[in-house]
Amino acid sequence: MNWKPLFLIALASLACLFRGVAEDAVKAPVDLAPLPLVLPDPAMKGTPPNLPTNTTAEPLSSKARPTFFAPKGVVNAALGKPVSASDTNLISGELNQITDGKKGAYEENVVTLRRGLQWVQIDLQGEFNLYAIVLWHDFTTPVVYRDVIVQVSDDAEFKSGVRTLFNNDQKNSAGFGPGADRGYFDNPLTGAGKLIDAKGVRARYLRCYSHGSSSNALNCYIEVEAYGLPAS
Repeated sequence: MNWKPLFLIALASLACLFRGVAEDAVKAPVDLAPLPLVLPDPAMKGTPPNLPTNTTAEPLSSKARPTFFAPKGVVNAALGKPVSASDTNLISGELNQITDGKKGAYEENVVTLRRGLQWVQIDLQGEFNLYAIVLWHDFTTPVVYRDVIVQVSDDAEFKSGVRTLFNNDQKNSAGFGPGADRGYFDNPLTGAGKLIDAKGVRARYLRCYSHGSSSNALNCYIEVEAYGLPAS
């Protein structure tokens, strides 16, 4: 048998394969970097013995979250920006604490809204292409917040141009449609908060909903961050 034709065919196939790999390498994004996220200290060490059982949330873990990559130069566009809320009679804290950059799990950092479905809203004071939203409820203990919904819009009243980035309201109790996302623990073992991939969505306003937690009917926040670049 003459092996030469078979050898040439195999060689040509390898050449095509390596050419494809090289082309993919050229196309691979080179303008990404790890998200410049600074985490607060964990609130506790060691898995708590009495975890909530009335939840289908992802299991509590002390493992670090995988690195999230975003375009180079992204900033926390929410830092120091105005905050409004559905509840104008807070139980504790001030709304501006939600964007003040203080993320430690301390009582003085917790902003508490009353029971029921409530929201907090951040005006980024300009349009941004958003790549990651990071949300910290009160994580002093392992708690699962109900009906967590994160939306963005270019309309301050959220009557038009609304896009939902996260929704774990699987029973549609908030009325925005059944959510496909799982519940999660506000994790005291890592202090990592909930990171939501915003996929570069363009928006000015950010709104976060919740409806109590596995601990009680109140709605508590410590910090909300929104990483992005000014929209051109």
